[in-house]
Amino acid sequence: MTDRIREFLRTRRPEGPCLVMDLDVVRDNYTTFARSLPDTRVYYAVKANPAPEILTLLAEMGSSFDCASVGEIEMVLATGAKADRISYGNTIKKERDVARAFELGVRLYAVDCVAEVDKIARSAPGSRVFCRILSDGAGAEWPLSRKFGCDPDMAPMVLEHAHRVGLEAYGVSFHVGSQQGNTGAWDGALASASHIFREMAERGIQLKMVNLGGGFPTKYLKDVPKVETYGNAIWDSLLKHFGNQVPETIIEPGRGMVGNAGVIKSEVVLISKKHDDDDVRWVYLDIGKFGGLAETMDEAIRYPISTEHGDEHLVPCVLAGPTCDSADVMYEKTPYMLPVSLSIGDDVLIEGTGAYTTTYASVAFNGFPPLKAYVI
Repeated sequence: MTDRIREFLRTRRPEGPCLVMDLDVVRDNYTTFARSLPDTRVYYAVKANPAPEILTLLAEMGSSFDCASVGEIEMVLATGAKADRISYGNTIKKERDVARAFELGVRLYAVDCVAEVDKIARSAPGSRVFCRILSDGAGAEWPLSRKFGCDPDMAPMVLEHAHRVGLEAYGVSFHVGSQQGNTGAWDGALASASHIFREMAERGIQLKMVNLGGGFPTKYLKDVPKVETYGNAIWDSLLKHFGNQVPETIIEPGRGMVGNAGVIKSEVVLISKKHDDDDVRWVYLDIGKFGGLAETMDEAIRYPISTEHGDEHLVPCVLAGPTCDSADVMYEKTPYMLPVSLSIGDDVLIEGTGAYTTTYASVAFNGFPPLKAYVI
């Protein structure tokens, strides 16, 4: 919570649930990433929060962009940023979307199999490709599945195929898992990447780039290491595995860039108990999993929550959303301790919600409008 957000909520009193983003925090975060990994290019993960004001600010500061769709590519281009600052980082692309991206000037694409390479060879000839490899995501609060990436042993075959069909086999990428708390998590993936570099060199193909992915955390309920600590650990691993032939590197921060820049204001709709002797209250908010809090699934991301009542007498509360869906319960396994004086109509502030909220919100499930957002 920043003073600017607090003042905005005090003076504007917006109706309904809403996200408020402070651009000053985003500006500071970008500067920290650029300073902490000075030889690494920053490609902001647009999917985290594609608000035009955020994209414009980052474009003006010199950021590049990791895009997951043609729609995101067009959003970035609308800021005035050139296509040479865009990576089409989704490994699952329709061929007509590849063709459209190529038409718009994009020349850098992610792949993780031969079939995806062939799409790009046909529709984006001569482009650069990097092969995403699997990573176990150990230490991450939101681990990524096996949906993306191939086994590291398969990557040289994919990259050699790219070379043979006229593409530039450019490098290797991986993702160590979102909200990664282990600063050493990049070491194993970089070991695999260096092995792929050596094998490709033996095949006569010189790779140039390692995409270090995202994973940089934002602070929720627990303290997290500083970006500088991650930067130092990553640099040590690069030297360890690549020696004096350190490749080009890029990072794709999303949550770490915008997560702590946003606060959701919500309202208590109902407070109830399931039986008279229950010590646990159910607190229903006007926002839930379908309104933008999808990352509360399995209670993986636990946001800081505050009310105007401070830390007076606290009682355990299950937090749930307003929709007619039984899955719309955010926190039940581990209830939150909230003031006993919390009442229907009170505001509840959900902090650290600048990433993966507005874009997760449903369009009109149960007739509720999408999450409103204000950027200040």
